[in-house]
Amino acid sequence: MKLVVVSAGLSVPSSTRLLGDRLANATAERTPADVQVVELRDLAVEIAHNFTAGFPGPALGAALDAVTSADGLIVVTPVFSASYSGLFKSFFDVLDPDALTGKPVLVAATGGSARHSLVLEHALRPLFAYLRAVVVPTGVYAASEDWGAEGLVERIDRAAGELAGLMNGLAAGRSGSVPVSVPTQGGAELVRGGGFEVVPFEQQLAALRPE
Repeated sequence: MKLVVVSAGLSVPSSTRLLGDRLANATAERTPADVQVVELRDLAVEIAHNFTAGFPGPALGAALDAVTSADGLIVVTPVFSASYSGLFKSFFDVLDPDALTGKPVLVAATGGSARHSLVLEHALRPLFAYLRAVVVPTGVYAASEDWGAEGLVERIDRAAGELAGLMNGLAAGRSGSVPVSVPTQGGAELVRGGGFEVVPFEQQLAALRPE
């Protein structure tokens, strides 16, 4: 499988890139994956040209292809003006609107203060929900004081485990698992596929009706 990290860090070294690397390493420990990092800092000029010319340059085109073909995505941005950076948003603005449909995505951000931690919920998660990606439940925010402090490693591990689980589930579905109906007690059926058992909604409603 292929895991792609999109890092919008601007400095070298970058805490944004560091967080992306740690998340990628933790995910790769849980599922076999080739990791590729897309540094948006190096693509800034081509992203701007894409808006005016209407087509990507070679480096931006390769980055867009990498994101589109990824089995899982980790996106990390620094916080600017209480939201994701303009460079980060611009990259996903030039991406095909359907490229992330159904793709597992882990959202993460870095900032100078813990007060910006809600950026994950009010900015990043809605953006990728709009793009119809499957965003893992745990987002990871790292303020300056979080590095080396208790709690960050646990959040990274939890989020990485959730992303790896989604990637493994999709891989199992592509391996040829076909949903089948399995009879159960009372005539109900379970739909099996990809390691999940789904009870049809109308059967759940029927179970709630008084006899």
